[in-house]
Amino acid sequence: MTLSVGDTAPDFTLPTDGGGSVTLSDLRGKPVVLYFYPKDDTPGCTTEACDFRDAMPDFSGIDAVVIGISKDTVAKHDKFKAKHGLTFPLASDAEGDVCERYGVWKEKSMYGKTFLGIERSTFLVGRDGTLARVWPKVKVKGHAAEVLEAVKAL
Repeated sequence: MTLSVGDTAPDFTLPTDGGGSVTLSDLRGKPVVLYFYPKDDTPGCTTEACDFRDAMPDFSGIDAVVIGISKDTVAKHDKFKAKHGLTFPLASDAEGDVCERYGVWKEKSMYGKTFLGIERSTFLVGRDGTLARVWPKVKVKGHAAEVLEAVKAL
């Protein structure tokens, strides 16, 4: 499935770190940044998470919500969040259903091997629940700042 700007963001309820849960439709009225990443505590994913963490005062100041999503377990999210002082929820899509619906579960290759995994992607959900921006194949450097500017422009 490929999602485009203007599409309604697929709703979901996922468990989060700390024993909580998040339902996308409950956040209507606020801009929501959904960033999908491959795996907790790997170099690129840690940099991306820390960049979003560092920008959280700016996101919070404009009433935006940031949610990181991977297939890692809630227990792994708890450790990752504590280790790096992350200040936003990490949702566990262990079954991969949300990854499938957002079209980020893709065939990837590394060192000549092909495998299925999460393609680093970010979706900006507008206050009305539709997609305002989509960033496929995200390059980590400068990404959180670019997303922040897009949220400010809403």
